[in-house]
Amino acid sequence: MDRSVLADASWIEQELAGSTFRDERLDRRLRKLLLQMATAVGEPIPLACQDWANTKAAYRFLSNTAVDEARILAGHFQSTRIRAAAVDGPLLVLQDTTEFSYKRAHPEQIGTLTTIPGRKTDGRRPMHTLCGLLMHSSLVVTPEGLPLGLAAIRFWTRSKFRGVTALKRRINPTRVPIEHKESVRWLENLRDATVLLGNPARLVHIGDRENDIYEFFCAARSAGTHFLVRTCVDRLAGNGKQTIADQMSEVAVQGLHDVLVEVGRKTTRAIVELRYRRIHVLPPIGKQKRYSAIDLTVIQARERGEPSGRPAIDWQLITDLPVNSPQEAIEKLDWYALRWKIESFHKILKSGCRAEEARLRTAERLVNLIALFCIIAWRLFWMTMLNRTEPEASPRIALTRDEIGLLDRMIDATGQPPPSRALSDYLIHIARLGGYLARASDPPPGNVVLWRGWCRLMDIKLGALLVASRYG
Repeated sequence: MDRSVLADASWIEQELAGSTFRDERLDRRLRKLLLQMATAVGEPIPLACQDWANTKAAYRFLSNTAVDEARILAGHFQSTRIRAAAVDGPLLVLQDTTEFSYKRAHPEQIGTLTTIPGRKTDGRRPMHTLCGLLMHSSLVVTPEGLPLGLAAIRFWTRSKFRGVTALKRRINPTRVPIEHKESVRWLENLRDATVLLGNPARLVHIGDRENDIYEFFCAARSAGTHFLVRTCVDRLAGNGKQTIADQMSEVAVQGLHDVLVEVGRKTTRAIVELRYRRIHVLPPIGKQKRYSAIDLTVIQARERGEPSGRPAIDWQLITDLPVNSPQEAIEKLDWYALRWKIESFHKILKSGCRAEEARLRTAERLVNLIALFCIIAWRLFWMTMLNRTEPEASPRIALTRDEIGLLDRMIDATGQPPPSRALSDYLIHIARLGGYLARASDPPPGNVVLWRGWCRLMDIKLGALLVASRYG
């Protein structure tokens, strides 16, 4: 039986409604392949497709020169825009980069990530080329942590920026134009996501210390949008004779914040001292003719004392948003803490969808496959977080009628009463299929148990369809 019959095509049709394929055959194949992969998360293409005809069609689709990640994700981007428009308040656009590494006999067909030392033989340690791809994505989330979808994405290999490292050895790195560096991806994603989502004033683009780029600050100002970045550079400030650190050292503690810190399975409390100040920040010396100074807010959060068994909390954030009270500073800290959501999204791609286990031989095919995985990974992540942010919602938001009916029979078999159930009841049972114990003291189910449970549910659904088709 074709596994694609297991999934209701309604969510696929909705997610890909903005597809830009001119050839209707490619559009139909995209929908069918996404259905097949969504019902066999993490499995190889032949297992998902079930027969040679569908498998060959999948390989042809991924190899087609008319297919690329932009066209595959065009519909998803438009669905993200629609979901974002339906939400009130600020939207957080999380940016981050991840690597997909592969072992290939011909790494040049994919591209290089780096060179690594191999095993030592005859007193020497030969260098090996590690091939793979880099992906920089922008994930839109609400302040409550619900992922609404991707808004921008970039794929590349290190060969695209070959020679930049050697150039930095000859001249001051701050004088190298941003367009010649890999760092330009932060600016490109900011512009793409801002154009897609519209209403730039409600967007806050969030990045880690790698995103502490002056050109990024200027790009956000030009686009009329906002940013929140963890700093790694002590920039010139004021009249140029001081730095940000000098000016922040003059600021007294303006508030305290109680933070829960998880180390392994242990949760402890930490008291964090808050400082914030509006500072006149200057561009790097080598770029002062190209960029002007900007007034930005710097927020410091430093833990009191020295904790045992872990590093002390020491965050310094920089943003164009005003901060006039400890409550506003805490809000920005909470927003930055949500940056971890994009790390979780990348984990689903690698551990759930097993993107690094794909056997495709060229970069173009791998990029197309990963683009498909991005839609599936977002949906799994969305269901996980929907269980936490909207537990009382209707189950029809995420599940088909067949899946609801099947889960009802499974839940009733455990002795639980059969009244109308909320979305959370069904998602928790799916998580239990993946190993979630659902004890009173357990936290809400995470991505791992949910994707394991989803795969088991699809297998159970296949068995139920086979029995129904044979015995009626």
